Amino acid sequence: MSKIKGINFGSWLLMEGYILGGPNIAESKIKKDFQKKHGKVELEKFERLFRKNFIQKEDFKNIAQTKAKYIRLPFNQKLIEKKPYSYSKTGTQFIKNALDWAAEFNLKIILDLHAARGAQNCDWHGDSTGLANFWQKKAYRNRAIKLWAYLSDKFNRHPGLGGYDLLNEPVTSKDKINLIKDYYKQAISAIKYSDKKNPIFLEGNCWAQQIDFLIDLISENVKISIHAYSPLSYTYNFIKGLSYPGKIEGQQWNKSTIYKYMKPYADFSKKNNVDILVGEFGINWRGGYWGEKKYLDDLLSVFDDYGFGYTYWT
Repeated sequence: MSKIKGINFGSWLLMEGYILGGPNIAESKIKKDFQKKHGKVELEKFERLFRKNFIQKEDFKNIAQTKAKYIRLPFNQKLIEKKPYSYSKTGTQFIKNALDWAAEFNLKIILDLHAARGAQNCDWHGDSTGLANFWQKKAYRNRAIKLWAYLSDKFNRHPGLGGYDLLNEPVTSKDKINLIKDYYKQAISAIKYSDKKNPIFLEGNCWAQQIDFLIDLISENVKISIHAYSPLSYTYNFIKGLSYPGKIEGQQWNKSTIYKYMKPYADFSKKNNVDILVGEFGINWRGGYWGEKKYLDDLLSVFDDYGFGYTYWT
């Protein structure tokens, strides 16, 4: 498999407050509040216009012109699965549109289950309002497995398909780590029943940071995906006025620091002969006055040196 270089299409198939110019709250709450104020008809109209206009065919053409080859496509399970084991024609069509446009411009789509039913973490970007019930109820995990079986069966031969990211940023306690492994095992089996060609990406626990427990799941076409946003106080602009290179979170951050930050993943990749995809990384851009470009240049250079693929977050 050639090394992945691309971007994420954040917010298109999973609404996120900050990308829409609002607060960081769960998509379900965004819709609930909208409907309460404007009514169901207006909410349906807003959703329809948003899906139609936020991302268009022209965006795929523009990405292809940057020489990127992959698009990681985050989606909310609720968009496709309206009821248990019942799949929406409209939601499925959004996936097909993305795959069709990608194929037209020689791009590949990595389908990313960004928000599973029940929520796989307690964060708003997992469409959670504070609970991660995906790990509490097996029924939710079974529904996600069946969803992957459905998508792989429907699209496995599509020329625009480039892989499956089984679950974005799972978070659970150490005593429930086997629930992640069990879900992954079953989802891998469900996908490989239809598709033995396209790669499958597994994200580690604690927001795709902890990956050692995934060793025995590595097999042909099963890869590992991590996310890289450190140092958070700088990249997310939690603390104003921080610059790169410079002292951040009590230590000097520069290219050497980034090498050290990424080295455990490089060692894991080499030891286990497995590809690493940095499925998300990026920075809150504030005019380029605080070393943002230097930070990204150094990060990409380190990824290249370690042989990591990557898709930049929106």
